Order: sequence, then structure tokens, then C-alpha cells
Amino acid sequence: MIVVFGSINLDLVARVPRIPAPGETVAGLSFATAPGGKGANQALAARQTGADVALYGAVGSDAFADAALANLAAEGVNLGGVVRVSDATGIALISVDAHGENAIAVVPGANVVARAEQVPAEALREGTTLLMQLETRMEEVVALAQRARARRARVVLNAAPAAALPEALLRNVDVLVVNESEAAACAAPLGLAYTPEDFALQIHARFGAVAVVTLGARGALACIGGDTVRATPPDIDVVDTTGAGDAFCGSLAAALDRGEPPRAALPAAVHAGALACTYPGAQRVARPGKGDPPSG
Repeated sequence: MIVVFGSINLDLVARVPRIPAPGETVAGLSFATAPGGKGANQALAARQTGADVALYGAVGSDAFADAALANLAAEGVNLGGVVRVSDATGIALISVDAHGENAIAVVPGANVVARAEQVPAEALREGTTLLMQLETRMEEVVALAQRARARRARVVLNAAPAAALPEALLRNVDVLVVNESEAAACAAPLGLAYTPEDFALQIHARFGAVAVVTLGARGALACIGGDTVRATPPDIDVVDTTGAGDAFCGSLAAALDRGEPPRAALPAAVHAGALACTYPGAQRVARPGKGDPPSG
């Protein structure tokens, strides 16, 4: 069972010929809305590998809430832990250029109301995988990681967006996933090296966690049992990189939850992240038997 505690957004996506520079206005090519938020994206990605997934978070009581939850409901993610509050549903303003690269501004809204106490004790037990990110309050992420570790659940943290991480959090994480910029943000306050390989090795040495650094088109590396392991992605035609990291994290958590060792889980996660770049938006609803198999 995978328990996801995290953000739920509605993405407002503009396709543009290039990402605007500061102070510049660029004429857009198209506009669409789509469900998003790192918590929701990762919950959906894990579910699409066949995992049982329960999502805990918060949405508003506005018109965006149902749209933000639509894909999750369609794919069978348990939404009983999602509360509706008076704050507006979180949104992300996303510009995607002609090469599939993106620039994102997030307005968290209801996500700041999500609380660790929403996750009941019975959901955190040995054999459960808890997957979290940093689009909810840091103190809630720390509190839930501590509760989960005390109950012998596996704790997977995607430290995104980039932030300095409290040692109280790192000491309660089994698997840490960051990209290169997030690794740098985490490394500096801890006095660790910035290079991906050194960062992964030093996180593992100091905190005992499996440390994973995603490298974009170069795949990912991880420090597993003191060894550095790498995985490379397949060749793809990039449409949109939005959500690739979330697909990676959801697939990684699902593989670990079904008992695969980290060395086997890493290539599967890299493959899922690459596939996520081949379609627009952060989420894809995929139903077997209709020509569109689940990613990962």
C-alpha cells in the first residue's frame, strides 16, 4: 500500500514559442487546464503501475477542486483522505516552450492547510510506503516522516521544490529523491558536496538513506549500500517535460512497495520518467485495453 501526502493542484498551461524573459510578454500558442500538483501526480503515477494508493491532502470548495481530482478518481486512487477547505484549490501557472521545457509558478492555496494528522495511525504500518514532497508545510512533512518511521513504514521523500532539509527529516527518510538543483539546495546547509555522485554518497553515509539524484536526459544515479548505481533513459521525442520527475517518483515508490530492490527499481523509474515526456501535461489517464497502457 502506498500512502501519498502531498499537493493537489489544477495546472493552467500555456504553450509558448519560448519561455518569457523577465519583463517580456510572449504571445501564447494555446491554453489548457489539467490536473496537477506533485502529490496528485505521484499518486496517479504509482496507481498506474498497479499499486494500491491512498492520497491525503486538501483542495478548496471551488470549481477547480473536482477538476483537480478527476484523473485520480477515474484511476481508482483512494481519495477518502482529501479534505475540502475554504481556501482556494492550489494552482500552477505553466509555460511550455517549443522544445518541451517549462517554467512553473505555483500558488499553493489549500495545500498549506494539509496536516500530517489527516493520515491515521492504521495507514502507517510496516509494509506501507509513505511518499511525500515539499509542496505542503515542511513541519507537517517532518511530523509525518517521524510518525511513519516510528511505525516501521518505508518513507520516500521527493525534496521538491528545492529547499534546505532539516536533519530531523533526513534522519527519518529511507529514500531521498532530488534533481541536481534540489541536491545543491540540500547540500549547502549540510556542508555536503554539490556534485550528484558525491551528494548521494554523503547523504547515504551521514543519514543511511538511499539517495537518488535525477539527471534529466542523462537518467539518474543512486547511492545504494555505499555503491553508485546509474540508469539511463530510452531515446524519446520530447513533447513536454512537465511531470517527468513525478512519474519517476511514483514509479520508484511503487516498485519499492511491491518488493523490488532499489537497484531494480531505479531503471523502471527512469523509464517511467522518460515516457512522461512523450505526452503533454503532468498527468495521463491510461486504461488498459484501450490502446494506452499504464506508464512505468
